[in-house]
Amino acid sequence: MIALESTSLWQFVEQAKRANCSRCGFCLAVCPTYKLTGLEVQSPRGRIALIDAVARGDLAPGPGFREHMYHCLFCQACETVCPSGVKIGRAVVTARAILEKEHEASLPQRLALRWLLPYPRRLELAATVLRLYQRLGLRRLVRRSGLMRGRLRQMEELLPPLPTRPLRRELPEVIAAKGPVRHRVGFFLGCFMSLVYADASRASIEVLTENGCEVVVPKAQRCCGAPHLADGDRTALEALARRNVDAFGEVDFIVSDCAACSATLKDYADVLSGDSAYAARAEAVSRKARDITEFLAGLPLRPPKGEVRRAVSYHAPCHLIHSQGISEAPRMLLRAVPGLELREMRESDWCCGSAGAYGLTHPERSAQLLERKMANVEAAGARVVATANPGCMLELRLGAERRGDGVEVMHVTQLLAESYRREREHP
Repeated sequence: MIALESTSLWQFVEQAKRANCSRCGFCLAVCPTYKLTGLEVQSPRGRIALIDAVARGDLAPGPGFREHMYHCLFCQACETVCPSGVKIGRAVVTARAILEKEHEASLPQRLALRWLLPYPRRLELAATVLRLYQRLGLRRLVRRSGLMRGRLRQMEELLPPLPTRPLRRELPEVIAAKGPVRHRVGFFLGCFMSLVYADASRASIEVLTENGCEVVVPKAQRCCGAPHLADGDRTALEALARRNVDAFGEVDFIVSDCAACSATLKDYADVLSGDSAYAARAEAVSRKARDITEFLAGLPLRPPKGEVRRAVSYHAPCHLIHSQGISEAPRMLLRAVPGLELREMRESDWCCGSAGAYGLTHPERSAQLLERKMANVEAAGARVVATANPGCMLELRLGAERRGDGVEVMHVTQLLAESYRREREHP
């Protein structure tokens, strides 16, 4: 992350290292928005050129510039392949942060980022309303009526059946390891994982305890701040980082099964580097933070023995492969499951179109990316798509539902947990 110490517009030019851009074009081959449009201005080096033009005073940061900054998916694929190490995605996000300082966010944006996401009980109340909407038959009635259109319809379409209760309410603060304790692990329970994919996080905790981890789930933890980072809301991000630093005490590691959360936790050292009261503790949190696939792959994993006969393809979340550089760990875990056939898909490391709220702000482009992803799943002949981020799970489930092909979407840990359960059932 690039620090925003100064209020002077575009003083982050040197920090972003954009002067190193040689315009080699390596980024063009991996940029989803460039592939969709063929427009230079929609490529990473095109965005760098725009930012440089504004920094030099040759271009005003008006609505057109703002639009191009928000067209970026912030998938960071360009950063992965850049031979000069240019932090292109980070420069774009920093530009957004500066734009947000000068323009008031929209009311829905302020409500979501400032009023809803930072407060677990408010999120859970909203989820309760949505759960009743699903279970009382209102969903079918509303869909048949045709009253729900536009962004509201897109949001409603994305939502899978919600669990009976948020997982945060069910979990005790300390969950015992099975057998001798090897590690005391803080579990960062993401907002969406608790509210939407409780079964996946339950499976993650099951796998951790099977591998000798005592799991600590602090009730005081809040949203990691990933949505605020992507939207340029630096103030809220810093406030959430402080709350989470306070929440986690003496643990060996801090593990999350949401790739966006684990990536953001690793950034806390930079987020709070200018805060003398929190800098050292934030650095400790970042040092201990692990994605669950990374953590499990780094253990002497207790080999699961139950057979899971499924043809599985793996989709690499952007927050995992590009933000954290983790590619092999999830595949290694999947290969450890007896009976599981891992079928690699083309462009497994391409964004699925979720990209936070991109599906709502840029629905047509998001749909094109999702269709491309689902075509690759079909070509691989997989009946299950495994991934490690709730945004991807939502998007891929939507793609499978639209196609009607019966493809199931699962978290990597759910397949491991299934194998451990079958082992216990059929020793």
